[in-house]
Amino acid sequence: MDKQALLSRISIDPNICFGKPCIRGHRIWVSLVLDLLASGCTFEDLLERYPGIEEADILACIAYGAEMSRDRYVDIPIEESV
Repeated sequence: MDKQALLSRISIDPNICFGKPCIRGHRIWVSLVLDLLASGCTFEDLLERYPGIEEADILACIAYGAEMSRDRYVDIPIEESV
């Protein structure tokens, strides 16, 4: 999966989770996933803890974090929830 496909799995909606970047369709913050990985959680741990997500969602969080660490703005379209 290429980087753009991964980043499309991230959403930002000002009405969901205070507009923080989340895994699309979930209220799981990108920063939470990165914090859990940094604390030693494995992909398997995360998939077990959050059964609705996929490995590609975790990779998307890493890709988003990598882009943000380069001081690049990642253009994620803002969604309005219904």
